Order: sequence, then C-alpha cells, then structure tokens
Amino acid sequence: MTENPYPNLNPGHFKAVSLLIIDDDDIDATALRRALHKLKLLNPLYRAKDGLEAIEMLRNGNVPSPYIILLDINMPRMNGIEFLEVLRADPELTHAVVFVLTTSKSDEDILAAYREHVAGYLLKQRMDSDFIQVIGLLDHYWRVIELPHPEQ
Repeated sequence: MTENPYPNLNPGHFKAVSLLIIDDDDIDATALRRALHKLKLLNPLYRAKDGLEAIEMLRNGNVPSPYIILLDINMPRMNGIEFLEVLRADPELTHAVVFVLTTSKSDEDILAAYREHVAGYLLKQRMDSDFIQVIGLLDHYWRVIELPHPEQ
C-alpha cells in the first residue's frame, strides 16, 4: 500500500482537477492510469491519441475545467509542439496548464515547449523507476496551486 506522500495537505478542500493525457502510446497511457490508481487519485481522466483529437475534445467541452494536460511530443497527425501552438493561439484554451511527458530529449523540442509556456518538461526515460513519485509530484502541484477557469 502506498502512503500519501503529502500527509499535511487536507484532501477535503481540493477541487477535482481533470487530467487530459495526449499520447498515442497505449502502454504509456495505461502506465499513467495505473500510477494514478496506485496513489488512489480519483481525478477524472481523459485521453486523446494526438493533438487534433485533443483540440476537438477541449473545444467541444469534453474535458471539464479545471484541467491539466499531460502531453507527448511525438505523435501522428498533430505533434505536441503543433498542439501547443494551436492551444496558445485559441483565446478559449490558452489558460491550460500543460506538462510535457515525452521521450524527446531534443533541445529544439524542449525550447519550443517552454516558448509555449509549459509548466514542466519531463522525460519518460527518467521516470521508469520514479514514475509513482512523478505522479505524486503532479498531484501535489494541482492540490496547492490555483488553476484558471476558462471564464476567468
């Protein structure tokens, strides 16, 4: 059984934060679901397999706000950087908090992601042994920060 890594936080005062996983890799998406389950995190979880599907979901209101996006870079149809450019250009979506979760170590991708104001850039390779801790860190993040709502 995994202990709560943040026992001093009062879970009763937190609002539900939806998570949108944008990743074409079924294995990575399943690993993320398992990590959330192992930590007993009950956040609503949504998934898109590429940037185009994700933009459509967000524009149609299929992901309740507030939400955090976990974004891969290497995907078909619309990659993560292209997704970020469309997201930040859309006045209804520009408020989104995005963490990149990818295998790309490219300096070009890292710089492009931060130019589009991502909250963090995490390499999947570094997370193999520490995946639960990384999810715990994200859990802590969305518990202590205030997320924007689209109407604000």
